[in-house]
Amino acid sequence: MTDIVTAIRNINPNAEVTCINEDYNQIEWLNDTPVISKSDIETKIAELKTAQEEEVQAKEDLKLSAKTKLMNGEALTEEEANVMVGL
Repeated sequence: MTDIVTAIRNINPNAEVTCINEDYNQIEWLNDTPVISKSDIETKIAELKTAQEEEVQAKEDLKLSAKTKLMNGEALTEEEANVMVGL
């Protein structure tokens, strides 16, 4: 799960902010950091979640491709070999 502060820092890497209990009402914007709207933060959280899910799926797809190639005696790509050995 992507937290509020992570989403904020993905929108503004220079943001200085704290948030208590993942509560939008308890975000404290520090040192004149521009306020980011709740809807923009929620959109970024959704984008980051989707990207994370796509990354997990891509890794699973690589594992399946590598397994299929191994079973068929075919050569693996470097990326397939890396995912098979956990790199």
